[in-house]
Amino acid sequence: MNDLEARLRALSPGVLAELRRGIEKEGLRVRPDGALALTPHPPPLGSALTHPHITTDFSEAQLELITGVHTTADACLDELEHLHQFVYRHLDDEVIWCASMPCRLPEDENAIPIARYGTSNVGRAKTVYRTGLSHRYGRRMQLISGLHYNFSLREDAWSSSSFSDANAAYFALIRNFRRHAWLLLYLFGASPAVCSTFVAGRAHELRELAPGTLYLPHATSLRMGRLGYLSEAQESLAVSYNDLTSYATSLEDALTRPYPAYETIGLRDGDAYRQLATSLLQIENEFYSTIRPKRVVLPGERPLHALRERGVQYVEVRAMDLDPFSAIGITAQTIRFLDVFLLHCLLTDSPPDRPEEIAAIARNKRRVAARGREPGLRLARDGHELELREWAGKLLAECVPIAKSLDAACHGDAYVQALAAAAHCLDNPASLPSARVLSEIEQRYDGSYFRFALAYSLRHRGTLQDEPSPADVEARYADMAEASLEKQRLIEARDPVPFETYRQQYLAPESVRTG
Repeated sequence: MNDLEARLRALSPGVLAELRRGIEKEGLRVRPDGALALTPHPPPLGSALTHPHITTDFSEAQLELITGVHTTADACLDELEHLHQFVYRHLDDEVIWCASMPCRLPEDENAIPIARYGTSNVGRAKTVYRTGLSHRYGRRMQLISGLHYNFSLREDAWSSSSFSDANAAYFALIRNFRRHAWLLLYLFGASPAVCSTFVAGRAHELRELAPGTLYLPHATSLRMGRLGYLSEAQESLAVSYNDLTSYATSLEDALTRPYPAYETIGLRDGDAYRQLATSLLQIENEFYSTIRPKRVVLPGERPLHALRERGVQYVEVRAMDLDPFSAIGITAQTIRFLDVFLLHCLLTDSPPDRPEEIAAIARNKRRVAARGREPGLRLARDGHELELREWAGKLLAECVPIAKSLDAACHGDAYVQALAAAAHCLDNPASLPSARVLSEIEQRYDGSYFRFALAYSLRHRGTLQDEPSPADVEARYADMAEASLEKQRLIEARDPVPFETYRQQYLAPESVRTG
């Protein structure tokens, strides 16, 4: 028995049958003609500040739908579908954009509305943070949408002698995930093309597929490449994932060290704030990473403080494009593959990371994002180069006993089927989502990314509106919306200090507030 199988046997069937997962899914609101909606967040959806399941990301037009924690893939997807259905009942004629790369954007990017969260200190801080993002990276980049997958094991999983403690296990998972995240870009990347308005006035290496559409012929996920969540400033960060202490220390430096380019932006323009801070990172969430260690925070608490005080509770996978062929952005089969993949990352040996390896991981990610389907593409592994398909085949083979154990625990065969579907895509690159997207764009939509994504967005709206939703679910979300608006009113009525005092207190090292 190898180490992976020994560690797998240490996980009880109960732990395997009750993996915890949740989804955070972003999506732009657009007009029926496919242009970005410039309307405020619809009031019937509740308060974007306080609603537990329906909020906004960077822009007023960028919905974020958040499920609770579920022990089955189907339950998680049911909730995500119900959230979409509730939202659609209050969007009038607007549509949720189905793809990760944005819709047709305004010529003047300052017309893109930054998300607003009311007049409270916490609400103002959220808007000022986003204003800082707009100055640092531009508003267009912030409209890229993705799907975050939150994953954890039951607390009793860590009582096994195979795991020293939850923190060490989760950081081992994270290190292996970063090593192998390119596989997710290859298998599930679905953003090989963009609308030309996204890169207006910006240097790029894309090719024109047709007027208004740019692409790379072998790209899998432009969202995860140089055009996406990439920052030259953050490339100077060599964040270590070897343990909680080293991770927190390296991030804390970025949160406290002034960064000259951002000092030039300035903190304020009169009474208006331009950003929360002039450090390399305003807050922890600004750090772009394919995966994060997470812990539910207390009101007003900094995420880094929560991690240091109470440890890692779950991991947040941030490498997933929206699936434009799914009405809700992801399928059950994809969820099950993620479960298998994340368990593989947890159960296989995970040596400490090194600066050289961190650099190689970044190069592999960029290479697969831009050229993943290129025949014979090679990636860096342990100081050597290995063909992507050979490396991917070895990883999928190592996942077989994990899928079988999950199926045994869940009394089915869905995990083995999910793994088999991935293997089929590896052997048949034309069946990859990125290849299917390009094929549809070229063959059915005259080379137009915009027309492709709008057509599928409208189709998904019809599907979701036609599918019946339980009456009690509709009533529950309506009650949540009203309760969230009342909660925002209460927060705004009791702010005890001026905003500048709040900002300084929140950004202070080891900040934790309980009010």
